[in-house]
Amino acid sequence: MVTYLGTGLLGSNFVKAMLNKGQNVNVWNRTSAKAKALEQFGAKAFEDLTEAVKGAERIHMTLSDDQAVDAVLEKAKAGFAPGVIIVDHTTTSTKGAAKRTEYWKKQGFTYLHAPVFMGPSNALDATGYMLVSGDQELIKKMEPILSPMTGKLLNFGPEVNRAAGVKLLGNSFLLFLTTGLSDTLALAKAMNIPSSDLVNLFGEWNPGAGAPARLKRILAADFENPSWELAMARKDTRLMMEEAEAANKHLAAIPAIAKEMDQWIGKGLGNKDWTVIAKENL
Repeated sequence: MVTYLGTGLLGSNFVKAMLNKGQNVNVWNRTSAKAKALEQFGAKAFEDLTEAVKGAERIHMTLSDDQAVDAVLEKAKAGFAPGVIIVDHTTTSTKGAAKRTEYWKKQGFTYLHAPVFMGPSNALDATGYMLVSGDQELIKKMEPILSPMTGKLLNFGPEVNRAAGVKLLGNSFLLFLTTGLSDTLALAKAMNIPSSDLVNLFGEWNPGAGAPARLKRILAADFENPSWELAMARKDTRLMMEEAEAANKHLAAIPAIAKEMDQWIGKGLGNKDWTVIAKENL
């Protein structure tokens, strides 16, 4: 029997997928109605947290943050069965993931942090990516259980909090991507270009496909043979900001990028490849 703690959008679809595969699943959520709603699909909902975990061989959880995970687990532990494995899909801090792994080991239980790049539809369809790291024997044991929950299980090695860090790295890129798209839409409005033209452009020219090559170039520190000189890239940011200002449109990211470029141009590097702005982080 499995218990799932935290039945929001992601957790509830993980539960539905488990039920579809014939598993017996107990569910608990701070807002009990969300757990209760899963009974129509075959789950057993509990209002009492301790009762929800009793008899569970494995506990999965998707909560809000470190504090929520710690509070819920501490309250639930009175009902833990000997040898229970806790699989935490919550996005947390690296420090929290390491601390919990050690703490629950001392308590006689197993904690595995397994954050995901999965939305609700991915959880239901077993697509997307799940990240793990830490005890490699444990991960080997858990792979047949976790792999069917996702499109691909990515193992980042023996460091117990590496998966937590990689998850934050991925989320940081998603934040940059969305903010960049927001600025791009603002510019499109400033220049009276319909968003459908953007959809058509990115349908043909996918800048995201170049991310791995761009990262490799940055890591190679090849700034002497520019494909786009920093000074010319800065000129383009000026044009963008002028277009937005003329139309009274707000840009969130481009002005900050321009400011960073100015610092490097001030160091006399305007003729280098514009990726030189990442030099200090190599």
